[in-house]
Amino acid sequence: MISRAMEDYLKAIYFCSTDKRKVSTSALATRLKCSAASVTNMIQKLSEMKMVSYQPYQGVRLTAAGKKVALEVIRHHRLIELYLAEVLGYSWDRVHEEADALEHVISEEFEDKIDKALGHPTRDPHGDPIPSKDGVVEQVSSQLLWDTEPGQRVKVERVSDRDSEVLRYLATIGIFPQVELDVLTKAPFNGPVHVRLEDEEHGLSEQLARQIFVAPA
Repeated sequence: MISRAMEDYLKAIYFCSTDKRKVSTSALATRLKCSAASVTNMIQKLSEMKMVSYQPYQGVRLTAAGKKVALEVIRHHRLIELYLAEVLGYSWDRVHEEADALEHVISEEFEDKIDKALGHPTRDPHGDPIPSKDGVVEQVSSQLLWDTEPGQRVKVERVSDRDSEVLRYLATIGIFPQVELDVLTKAPFNGPVHVRLEDEEHGLSEQLARQIFVAPA
């Protein structure tokens, strides 16, 4: 039986290993805000369950079984986020925490009903791809707004959901997934990046611009 904590670890390993390299215990400890000793203890348990491949001091990688569980939890999470936003009227800065609590407990039947009710969506409110039922994740080609050269027109693909204050601020100036922006100028050192959204111009700090992912419009 896989516990909620184990699911959280598998999900964290998935997110930390997007470059296909093994994930260090220190990286997991930072993401999960716990001690390295706690991480090592849990990783050893998951290794015994064949959910991860692990060798001391060499990092950890998900097995096929572990990846399947991680993607199922992520699918639950992102479907719940979208349901909360579109059906229950939650703002996009509040859905992440609610989904974190619910992703572990909904049944497969409930997941299927949410999916059908929403019209089989492919993106959550923040623009992140929703894994399919069979574990396929759409590959989204994007880059940080911070790394975008001035003079380009871009479309927001997704926004990091890890900081609710950032989401609340971006909502006030109208920056959401699928919105198009003109990148005007970028001041040296720490910015800001100046963008135009419809008829309004905004200056975005490096902290903000590093949480917005864009693609050419």
